[in-house]
Amino acid sequence: MAMVLVPGFMLDADLWRDMEPLLVRFGPISHADLTRDGTLVEMAERALADAPPAFVLVGFSMGGYVAREIVRQAPDRVSALILIATSARGDSEVQAKRKAAIEAQANAAAFRGLSAAAVASSLHPDNTRRTDLIMRIQAMGQRLGGEVFRRQSLLDRNDERSELSAIRCPTLVIAGDQDKLRSHDESLEIHHGIKGSAFEVIENTGHMIPLEAPESLASTIGRWLDRQSLLGTG
Repeated sequence: MAMVLVPGFMLDADLWRDMEPLLVRFGPISHADLTRDGTLVEMAERALADAPPAFVLVGFSMGGYVAREIVRQAPDRVSALILIATSARGDSEVQAKRKAAIEAQANAAAFRGLSAAAVASSLHPDNTRRTDLIMRIQAMGQRLGGEVFRRQSLLDRNDERSELSAIRCPTLVIAGDQDKLRSHDESLEIHHGIKGSAFEVIENTGHMIPLEAPESLASTIGRWLDRQSLLGTG
């Protein structure tokens, strides 16, 4: 089978670098490009245009929203769905105000990268002083730049909780045990909304699970995929 990895906000394929050697046994891996479009629908359309005919779909954080849109557009092509540290809720009032402030800026020139403090706040308390992780996340943001920051910041995210029951493929929902950006309640809403889905918590992680615990995350995904008897189907 093939696997399509969908990154989160201001992240690129480097998000998955430490995990990929542990996932290649499931088949070829490709990456969704979320840098060129301004809506979830368009992002999903581009990902599908670039994807193999059938695949396991893995979405992290913002990429979870894109992943669910991919399932809506092409349910027959998604063999299994894995949603990591994400939500099905719409924009909160705080998020809406932040979007309005960014939209009011004349252009993307004001983007100076993600601050170390902001990045550290997304990590498990034990990892907040890991400069290697912080700099790696910042480097991804710098590579993507101000235009992508603006587009991704202004994405409309609607409340999808009532639509989760339409997802029929095997689904695994994964949460970080100390994620300050996406709560366990948000992950459990997805788990309870998708009939037959599995739920796992990765210990000693904040929000950035693929970077904070790549081996544990890859192992969790691998065990679940093995149980789905999907090897060799796609």
